[in-house]
Amino acid sequence: MAVLTALPRYVDQGRPFAAFVYGIAGHKVADAQRAGFRDRSDATDHLPDRADDGIGPEDAAVAAAEAAAAAALLDRLPPAHRELLLLRVVAGLSAEETGAALGMSPGAVRVAQHRALARLRTLSAESAAS
Repeated sequence: MAVLTALPRYVDQGRPFAAFVYGIAGHKVADAQRAGFRDRSDATDHLPDRADDGIGPEDAAVAAAEAAAAAALLDRLPPAHRELLLLRVVAGLSAEETGAALGMSPGAVRVAQHRALARLRTLSAESAAS
């Protein structure tokens, strides 16, 4: 169809007609490839029943950045405080379970946790200020 549309513009200037047709065909192929690259849809045999409730790429990037910042702050704590916070906050162990794992009384775990969190707050404020 494109060749028929362009036929009135064809003027034989020593150039073969086949070259004229190949030029048009080459442009059509390039147009089709560009259109294919622009179309980012992914064909599927079935449609999902509802929207994906998972976190999106932006939320995942923010969560990864926050996790990296938290890990950097935890690395600045003394090893005993870091281990205690990981057991209490991350693993969710009780004071009694943490005390049994670390050889401390539940009261000592609570006091050490308070001190570790206070130190973590101080480190966080220092990081935010700089």
